Amino acid sequence: MTSTEVRTERVIAPARNILGSLRLPGDKSISHRYALLGGLAAGKTRLTNFSTGADCASSLGCVEALGAKITRSGEAIEIEGVGGIFQPSAQPLDCGNSGSTMRMLAGLLGPQNGSFTLIGDASLSRRPMERVRKPLMQMGADIQLTDGHAPMVIRGGKLQAIDYTTPVPSAQVKSAVLFAGLQAAGKTTVREAVRTRDHSELALRAFGANVERNLESVSIEGGQQLQGIEAAVPGDMSSAAFFLCAAALFPESNLVFEGLGLNPTRATLLDVLTALGAHIGVLNLEDKHGELVGTVQVNAPAGGLTGTTISGALAAQLIDELPVIAAIAPYTQNGIRIRDAKELRVKESDRIALVARNLRAMGAEVEEFEDGLDVPGKQTLHAAEIDAGGDHRIAMAFSVAALRATGETVIQGAESAAISFPEFFDLLDRVTER
Repeated sequence: MTSTEVRTERVIAPARNILGSLRLPGDKSISHRYALLGGLAAGKTRLTNFSTGADCASSLGCVEALGAKITRSGEAIEIEGVGGIFQPSAQPLDCGNSGSTMRMLAGLLGPQNGSFTLIGDASLSRRPMERVRKPLMQMGADIQLTDGHAPMVIRGGKLQAIDYTTPVPSAQVKSAVLFAGLQAAGKTTVREAVRTRDHSELALRAFGANVERNLESVSIEGGQQLQGIEAAVPGDMSSAAFFLCAAALFPESNLVFEGLGLNPTRATLLDVLTALGAHIGVLNLEDKHGELVGTVQVNAPAGGLTGTTISGALAAQLIDELPVIAAIAPYTQNGIRIRDAKELRVKESDRIALVARNLRAMGAEVEEFEDGLDVPGKQTLHAAEIDAGGDHRIAMAFSVAALRATGETVIQGAESAAISFPEFFDLLDRVTER
């Protein structure tokens, strides 16, 4: 948080029910990729329903600083791309709080001629960047970090393709290598033990690149040119997660999402909620630039949610949704056990520690582990003062937990929600009956 930002609080009163319909802002992961690739491509990219979050604005700001022209026409964002050659910026490229921007942009800039400096806010400057630097250096990039963290200084030049196996499941690292491989000599291949979200592969194809995919790897041939596209960004599943979990807590709930992104690598939460007993219906499924989009309806089970264990590949696929799943775990019948989620400790905050601390503040019993949490079920939570820790997902997750608590809960640092979802509190109020 900078000195000009004001720390705000939000009071969340208990709810009686969750009802209504929502059309959510554009998917953040897709918005990032369309912004970055649109900036690199030749010609104009026109995007509607682009994410309203500050993180995606950072991606737009960076490609604009690199020579792309950004204009807003009504509800659309138009990007006039640079045709494959970015112009080095005289000023550092400010990625704000966005790890997606910094890591994926590093892949785009590694093969570009010139020197580029990527910076971020205090939170981003604590997040690990060696995981991106390592494969890009193997391709021949010159990248300097400070103790493994930003600022990141890239001295771009010609890169060679590599065959790389990711040590930690990370769509951002995979994307950075593919984006570099698009401009490298030869065929670049990325192998994953756990398949991560595939928005980059789909976006590259949408912009005209040939991408090969099998069960264990994805490959791209260097030297391909991208062309601008026109696209509507699907509604964001990670944003929907908070409302899906909220609706799952109230037996008479009925919530409908229109135009929601249902990419199979992102829709795992629907399977988990179904396993917990929630009733999920999917209608009007369409393919838009390779991304599945549809209408989703959720109703809570009459007898309440059951319980589950989330570990292994499932934990990697749900990494962004785990905070809100943990936040509703006390209200389940049998509790929720989370393992193999150590990556949560190096997000915008140490999300494992913050979830445990805030659940305890609300009176919950919870056991914390290095890679996860055990949260027993059949618990009653009370109002508390919640510390969001500057983390948007913590602020929103505990706003959901507060809906079933006794008394009015105060979310300290509620302004952090604007990083990804500035409309969150207004939309929550819209569908909440009190």
